[in-house]
Amino acid sequence: MDILLLGGSKFLGRAYAAEALARGHRVTTFNRGVSRTDLPGVEAVHGDRTSLDDLHRLVDGRQWDAVIDTSGQQPHDVATAARLLRDRAGHYGFVSSVHAFADWPAHPVDADSPTLDCAGDVGPDQPFANALKAGCERALLDNFGPAAILNCGLLIGPHEPIGRLPWWLDRIARGGRVLAPGAPGNPLSLIDARDFASFGLDLAEKRATGRFVTTSPIGSTTMGAFLDACRSATGSDAEFVWTPDATLLAAEVSPWVELPLWAPVTEGWHGTWHADPSTATAAGLRIRPLAETVSDTWAWLESGGRDEVAYRQLETPLGIDPQKEDALLKG
Repeated sequence: MDILLLGGSKFLGRAYAAEALARGHRVTTFNRGVSRTDLPGVEAVHGDRTSLDDLHRLVDGRQWDAVIDTSGQQPHDVATAARLLRDRAGHYGFVSSVHAFADWPAHPVDADSPTLDCAGDVGPDQPFANALKAGCERALLDNFGPAAILNCGLLIGPHEPIGRLPWWLDRIARGGRVLAPGAPGNPLSLIDARDFASFGLDLAEKRATGRFVTTSPIGSTTMGAFLDACRSATGSDAEFVWTPDATLLAAEVSPWVELPLWAPVTEGWHGTWHADPSTATAAGLRIRPLAETVSDTWAWLESGGRDEVAYRQLETPLGIDPQKEDALLKG
């Protein structure tokens, strides 16, 4: 197949490119050529998707069997690309997010859950908001037609740029007593970017359409299993000190950022790890063992991968201050 990747050089886009090349497909990537280097073997076209001139330079005289959009953040930009590609691609796979659902993370969601209110024809350069992903979905359907929409769960794996799993690996590798949030049996639902990309390409090869919540099954792992996998991968002697959600919240520990992946089991967070991937599972989504992802990520970090990690979520640094952690460990 001839495949166009909008993005294609960073984390999930890179995973798509690697998997597509491994399957023998011909891959064109379209990105600014700023954040990462394109993989050898792709046809790299550099440009800005917000520039109509750059888009025309990309598409003029070209046809693709499928386009995979890993970089769509603004409905206006998705609408523009969808219109240009409508008669030039047989399939459009769009990477959305569980953030697009109106009830998430407060309540469980599935592929039939309502999405946030955002029109597909809003103007360009909208300020960041979760609703924009829902607007991107509408822009795609309005301007391309039936497509595959993949509502992404929490991605982990080698080349993760934010640094949630890398932060835990680095912290646990240092050993000693480690602040562990909540309880070991609290659920997590994570997905390796490589598994996500493999599923997305399966859909492209079948020209499948519809909405797919793309993450691991509810209850597939726990915080305890996740931290144990980090300890095993790093060979650490870390001792986990499990600390109740209420204690952490009272100490003003910020969920999600000071202790990455921590979502307290409390009002407003109950649906965090309860996004139901049944439609994706039925369509063939396969999830590798968590320990494999954690081990591969540690190997990547140790081989120089830390240079790719921001250890930030937007403008907020990841990780708890060591003095704050030490005070909580002392009780």
